[in-house]
Amino acid sequence: MYPRLEINIPKLKHNVSTLSDICKTHNLDMAMVTKVYCAIPEVVKEISQENVDYLADSRVENLKNLQHINLPKILLRIPMISEIKDVIEYVDISFNSELKTIYKLNEEAKSKGKIHKIVLMFDLGDLREGYFEENEFFKVVDEVLRLENIKLFGIGTNLTCYGAIMPSTENLGRLARLSKQIERDYNMPLEFVSGGNSSSIDLLQKWNMPDGITNLRLGEAIALGRETAYGNIIKGTYQDAFKLVCEIVELKEKPSLPIGEIGMDAFGNVPVYEDKGILKRAIVGIGKQDINIDGIMPVDKKIEILGASSDHMILNVTNSEKNYSVGDTIEFLVEYGGLLTACTSKYVFKELIYNENKEEVAYN
Repeated sequence: MYPRLEINIPKLKHNVSTLSDICKTHNLDMAMVTKVYCAIPEVVKEISQENVDYLADSRVENLKNLQHINLPKILLRIPMISEIKDVIEYVDISFNSELKTIYKLNEEAKSKGKIHKIVLMFDLGDLREGYFEENEFFKVVDEVLRLENIKLFGIGTNLTCYGAIMPSTENLGRLARLSKQIERDYNMPLEFVSGGNSSSIDLLQKWNMPDGITNLRLGEAIALGRETAYGNIIKGTYQDAFKLVCEIVELKEKPSLPIGEIGMDAFGNVPVYEDKGILKRAIVGIGKQDINIDGIMPVDKKIEILGASSDHMILNVTNSEKNYSVGDTIEFLVEYGGLLTACTSKYVFKELIYNENKEEVAYN
């Protein structure tokens, strides 16, 4: 069935093992983030056996489907009050930045006879979630430690996702200092000091990670074999553990310039076209409803993506050395945005591949 996302389990397991080894070399534990592939249970079950410390996701719905896997579950997105019951039921550790929500978590945990662990988020300048002022942060710590059914498990931060602020020895050093101050002032150990996501790998591998950081949350580094601060390939990992395969539904020679007065396209944009003469154009059965076309790359480097509507993607195959026909397939490597949307779409079929000897396109 097409379009199809092929998920190569041996390559993913290799990437998990490689990233886990990197973390362990630096005395860090690893939370494996599963959201980019929608935490497909069969995938998570297979690859979480590779020395993973935590499972982490932004959706309670995904963590609910992973209850059969015996690893602590972390909710990365700060909880909505409307989902508090499910958080207490299906999540072991949640990231938080609002006292009102923490009070609600405490009430629900008390009603269920549970102790719920939380990680308090501190904003180091990326300006997404977290407390921004240290005075307020420590007042919240005071309040949290008074709650009977909430355990302060640790503190954390997020970098690069919104403001694109890079992890550094200086900003993560501040987080480490905050953790040490909590331990000193309250005479309690913090088990979990999370220094960010896949964008922190470069800092780690350069041996510049400050002492006191104990955890990284890794998603894209595992899925695509890249650190996300500079977009560099992580040595020894696969970049093609996920591959998109699409079927050609039309193959014709047509002008490169549409004919007539140009108005808005289906998405309200006014497109601009370059006159490249007559092109051999292949249409494949996938579109913007299914995938972010800016997040995919043809394996055949002589194919050009011209654009897409909701349901069709148009390719320039003029210069390809392969003589394509209707019914043939074309393969694409995926970047983060392409993978996220392909996995979210119910119209993209998912195939798990367990054959370790399948052709390798991009191993570094």
